[in-house]
Amino acid sequence: MEKMALRPIDNALPITPERLKKHVKVVSAPIQKQSEFGVNDENKAPLPPSSTIDYVSSEDLKPVPDPVSMIQGLIEGLDSKDWTEVCESLNNARRFALYHSSLLFPLLEKVMLVVVKAMKNPRSALCKTAIMASSDIFNAFGDQLLDSTDAFDNLLLQLLLKASQDKKFVCEEADRALNVIVKSMTPLPLLNKLKPYVSHANPRVRAKAAIYMSNFVSKMGLEGMSEFGLISLVQMAAELMNDRLPEAREAARSTVISIYEAYTGSEEHKQPEEWHNFCHSSLPPIFAQSVVKITASFQ
Repeated sequence: MEKMALRPIDNALPITPERLKKHVKVVSAPIQKQSEFGVNDENKAPLPPSSTIDYVSSEDLKPVPDPVSMIQGLIEGLDSKDWTEVCESLNNARRFALYHSSLLFPLLEKVMLVVVKAMKNPRSALCKTAIMASSDIFNAFGDQLLDSTDAFDNLLLQLLLKASQDKKFVCEEADRALNVIVKSMTPLPLLNKLKPYVSHANPRVRAKAAIYMSNFVSKMGLEGMSEFGLISLVQMAAELMNDRLPEAREAARSTVISIYEAYTGSEEHKQPEEWHNFCHSSLPPIFAQSVVKITASFQ
């Protein structure tokens, strides 16, 4: 019987450019569904690759034409599976915060939860839009947000995380939002909110928390520091002076100097040895020596 010659395996299925293009199309389709907000409805035409999100500054946002009617659909838009619609709804939430805050206030808890969820999304455009929304919410409601305990705590943590990441434009936006917090809220209650993150497991979060703690402390007098807990404050700063990251160590030194200036600037603590005694009575010897050394040049 005549034997049939076998074709080499590598020639069995020749890969042509046409086959390669078809293969790429099949593989790339599911990628659009990786993000929850990025899932497109089957009945809608897919978004063109060039579609972009415009980042609108607060100054360029306009009032809502019919706010009472439009507020009813805000949450529905924020819950959309289409991430571009979520971005649009976040911008509408910003408009309500800036111009119709009384209408937004009853929905504030839900809006903040969506903002946190959007910040966690891998789409940078959605994340940045959510951060911009948080800034306008902070400006509009200030200390009122402290009543929304869980929502605000989660929002603060996400901002610290985003301000610590490598994507520069997201990091810079998160820093701007954190600075808005510093300007729009009372230092003492916010310092209590920030306190747990000064000892966070993530060193970059810890460093960011230390920087903003230093900013808050610099705005407080001795009375405010004492209300927070002067010993607790100097202990936090002393521990951060040995942190891994230089940003945390520098922030700790700034905090120590602010405490020193407030402490020695009061009538009852004019003598230099009083600061020395306070440090040694409040801190372990090695920490006390470091703190006294930092402030020695100010005496």
